[in-house]
Amino acid sequence: MRSDRRQFLQWGTLALTLGAHELLHGATLVAVRVWPSADYSRVTLESDVPLKAQQTFIPSPPRLAVDITGLELNPALRELVGKVRADDPNIAGVRVGQFSPNVVRLVFDLKQPISPQVFTLPPVAAYQHRLVFDLYPSTPPDPLEQLIADRLGSAAPSAVPTPPLASPSAAGDPLGELIARQGQGKAAAPSTRRQDVQAPSGAVADTPDHPLRATAETDRLIVIALDPGHGGEDPGAIGPGGTREKDVVLAIAHKLRERINATRVGGNTMRAFMTRDADYFVPLHVRVQKARRVQADLFVSIHADAFFTPDARGASVFALSQGAASSSAAKWMAQKENKADLIGGINLGVQDKQVQHALLDMSTAAQIKDSLNLGHAMLHQIGGVGRLHKPRVEQAGFAVLKAPDIPSVLVETAFISNPEEEEKLRSERYQEQLTEALLRGIVQYFARNPPLARNRGT
Repeated sequence: MRSDRRQFLQWGTLALTLGAHELLHGATLVAVRVWPSADYSRVTLESDVPLKAQQTFIPSPPRLAVDITGLELNPALRELVGKVRADDPNIAGVRVGQFSPNVVRLVFDLKQPISPQVFTLPPVAAYQHRLVFDLYPSTPPDPLEQLIADRLGSAAPSAVPTPPLASPSAAGDPLGELIARQGQGKAAAPSTRRQDVQAPSGAVADTPDHPLRATAETDRLIVIALDPGHGGEDPGAIGPGGTREKDVVLAIAHKLRERINATRVGGNTMRAFMTRDADYFVPLHVRVQKARRVQADLFVSIHADAFFTPDARGASVFALSQGAASSSAAKWMAQKENKADLIGGINLGVQDKQVQHALLDMSTAAQIKDSLNLGHAMLHQIGGVGRLHKPRVEQAGFAVLKAPDIPSVLVETAFISNPEEEEKLRSERYQEQLTEALLRGIVQYFARNPPLARNRGT
């Protein structure tokens, strides 16, 4: 009896020892991912148990040293070195080594001073535990400068020449004035001859025979914020054939940007600004902030719908609702899209008051009215190229539509969960048709709601 008790205690001691060992050495790395962008670069280590990290930033030369407890050097972790791209704006390279028996040290060699954020995320959706390194430039890029650089550096397609910049002095447009100043001395002065490009088929054309008189008087740059949903850590919905929502909507947004940049409405040049132009994650409130920084005239968020069954089909357009959602489906859709921050992963530990309040309902009745007008114009045009899920603009509390001063809509281009519509979303033909429909909706909106001249100093 005594020997049995002694054996039981020995087994118990061994179990406790193994448990402690597993805490120190038992973490299994599931995946390593790197997401570069001008806004910031993200590195994610996904593991089956939580990891703990301590970081030290060395300013000269700029580098970040991170010690990770509970992990041993393995082939999966060594893959991180090869996943850093040469064109990463922030990371020059990564060095990995076993600092001590249960501590791995990562050293990020940086291309510029950064403000690092290192945090953990609990399991959500398809992800297990994540240790995230968000490397923000100490001097963050200015979306307005990005828009200016895009305006000055891009050339319009040869078939559709870029129109000259409008005179800012006549319109009182600080954005146009800034662009004009940036361009001085960099290129020959543009021709003052009016260059009216061909409007999309079915839209109100800006031609000598059919000018958009309502908008010609402002003579300023019109900025359209395009917001491809999801990105980076957040793939969005995934179709039965493996198509990822984040990839499809980014492709559509790129096509729409090209068409917007080559189109005028009345006497006004249009310029598209994208909240993300590559595969990286942007929090919902940051998308809104970017649009407001560039003084966007419209905000168009692009998504691809999904449902529990493969039968649902058709495109939809949503606007914000100050009260209850217009339907239970719209409410469900808003709740689903608002979870993007949980899946994409934001560091809640650094949220300041502005960020905390960014997702509150800041909307105004005027913004919602204009958003509905934009939504109706887009829905009418989309119905000409494909099936509609609902014949009216739906409303719900979408966080990404809450800019108080920008008419904002969210377009669900089709149901990616439907095999037939997934195939359509992948096709160049449907993407082009949808792009033309969205552009016609934008042109139609401005024909009926001419943009006002911007006030100086705003």
